[in-house]
Amino acid sequence: MRDVPDQSRFEITVDGKLVGFSEYHSRPGRIVFTHTEVSEEYQGQGLAGKLIRGALDTSRRRQLTVTPLCPYVAAFIRRHQDYLDLVDEVHRGQLSTSE
Repeated sequence: MRDVPDQSRFEITVDGKLVGFSEYHSRPGRIVFTHTEVSEEYQGQGLAGKLIRGALDTSRRRQLTVTPLCPYVAAFIRRHQDYLDLVDEVHRGQLSTSE
């Protein structure tokens, strides 16, 4: 998994081949995830989860607030509540499973 800021996306490769990405918009102190995609032939292998986990870990290291407009990123955070603290207040309530 790597960040490609000039294309505003995180990418994941298999054997050097690009197989998935998660697009984002950068704002000062914030990252807005908008779309995640994995090539059809690589779906079901856990690559999207690995990609998003890496993207969220990078966001945490950079101390960025996350806005998960991408449905996959939102679902990932809903399943992995340890990332909920990264999410902006507007979306946090929608993703919390403790309510």
